[in-house]
Amino acid sequence: MAVNVLGVVAMVAFYLLILGTGIWASKRAKMEERNSIADCMEITLLAGRNINLVVGIFTLTATWVGGGFILGIAEATYNPTLGAVWALMPVPYVVTFFLGGFFFAKPMRENQYVTMMDPFQQTYGNVLSTMLILPTLVADVLWVARTLISLGGTLSVILDVSYGGSIIISSVVAIVYTLMGGLYSVAYTDVIQLVLVFVSLWLCVPFLLTNPHSVDISLTAYNQIYQAPWVGMVELDEAGKWFDNFMLLALGGLAYQAFYQRILSAASSTQAQVTCFASSFFCLVLGIPSVLIGAVAASTDWNSTSYGLPTPYERNQAGAILPIALQYLTPTAVSILGIGAVAAAVMSSMDSALLSSASLISSNIYKNIVRKQASDREIQWVIWISVVVVGLIGTALTFKESSVLVFWMVGVDMSYTIMFPQLVCVLFFNVSNGYGATIGYMMGVIMRLLSGEPLVNLPPAIQFPGCRLNKEGILTQFFPFRTTIVVISLLSILLFSWLASIVFDKGLLSKKWDVFNITASRAPQPQTLTSNDENYEDDEEDNEEDDEGGYEGDDEDSYEGGDEGDDEGDDEGDDKDYDEGDDEEAAQAEQLLATTTGLCHQYPP
Repeated sequence: MAVNVLGVVAMVAFYLLILGTGIWASKRAKMEERNSIADCMEITLLAGRNINLVVGIFTLTATWVGGGFILGIAEATYNPTLGAVWALMPVPYVVTFFLGGFFFAKPMRENQYVTMMDPFQQTYGNVLSTMLILPTLVADVLWVARTLISLGGTLSVILDVSYGGSIIISSVVAIVYTLMGGLYSVAYTDVIQLVLVFVSLWLCVPFLLTNPHSVDISLTAYNQIYQAPWVGMVELDEAGKWFDNFMLLALGGLAYQAFYQRILSAASSTQAQVTCFASSFFCLVLGIPSVLIGAVAASTDWNSTSYGLPTPYERNQAGAILPIALQYLTPTAVSILGIGAVAAAVMSSMDSALLSSASLISSNIYKNIVRKQASDREIQWVIWISVVVVGLIGTALTFKESSVLVFWMVGVDMSYTIMFPQLVCVLFFNVSNGYGATIGYMMGVIMRLLSGEPLVNLPPAIQFPGCRLNKEGILTQFFPFRTTIVVISLLSILLFSWLASIVFDKGLLSKKWDVFNITASRAPQPQTLTSNDENYEDDEEDNEEDDEGGYEGDDEDSYEGGDEGDDEGDDEGDDKDYDEGDDEEAAQAEQLLATTTGLCHQYPP
């Protein structure tokens, strides 16, 4: 097949549009930096915490609706061994955004954090926080890889251009405009990209549904014609695995730095919450076209098309079913529109992953640990270098033979099993400390490795109930083992944090061994405040007795000395001084009482 010249021209125009938008946004970022009191790092990473509501909704939605989202849903729907019931992404993402809006957005935004890892560094210190940053960085690199794989496969199928060349060009464009304007460039290009995704995908759907090579998808939904029904089925013995995947996608996204980058860039906590709620609706709507495309592909007689037999699934090309369906089941102009949608989705997710990693490296590692006195210019260079390095590593991974779903699931898996319980504990449980977090981290990593992963050919050493060979003959966990690991890790954090507090509070272990310094960082207890109040009252009584004794002594000396007028003046002066001192002490008592009451409310027994 010859190179699709019209498609190549359309892609060049699209890249120029995105690059131009990125340049314009970078100029706006520089203007904002001159007029804002925020520092350079906050402008680059969080757009000066001044992203408006509409742009915030677009950039948060575009971050989730990436190439992996679009192609992964179509792949799962078309795959005869899975079906639409296993194409879970749209619905769990609704749960992600609602939970994020209700519980996570407000505390993160109100505390003025710069990244998701800030509460970890404030609570646990730098060493443990650095260990926790590693799985987050790995997840971001895998995110870059999976988005580029989806684009490379699409362009190579529809435009007949080099897989490697299309990936490299797309990567360079995304890296360049991310470097130029930071979150401003990312956010404003996301607006254009999301509009293109929405329009292009929905324009392709009517042509796919009416193509002459496919039967009505309502007939193939529950009946086997060319392959197994595209709706799919969840057998009773597979329910645990389905539930585990649902929870993985619903809660794993809450431990992504890219999510909080949008939350923290909002002008207020209320705006951050509204952004989450609105984005959930758009994610659901944008997932529907991919389901329909997968359904059409499953309802197609491929022997009647120029693609021929064997089918895409039999050729192990299920991961590229969306571009294959566009190429062989729609007119050329329509397929080019579909390419634009995939390219836009890829760029919108890739730039988010690049900036997410750069935020963690520049703020939490370099600024907070390596060089605390680093200048704005120095931090800017660290951000640029981080973007380039993460982009290059992610691009290199795309040349490995893997499905889009492989990188997608492994990346989200790390966020769910390792980072999610850590984030919940550090935000919502005051008892959590570095000791519990360390045990929970080790439990999560070790149990996840021992549980195995068929996507990367890692056999399970721990076989949970229901572990057996799947349809491909691979030993697979059908028990919700990831969710089990999350629960165990979370309980381990809380239990060992509480035990560590008991050990040091009771003096069972000397405080010089408290490497996480939990005794010094813990808030004062109400009992201590009550004791202080009682001590203050005792001091007040002693002061009154001293004042009375001093007054009587002065008075007697004055009478012995003679002059009655002077004695009266001295008495009045003493009374006045005593009253002023008494008023001052009463004011201090009221202030202390108010502080004590506030602390008791903040730190209840």
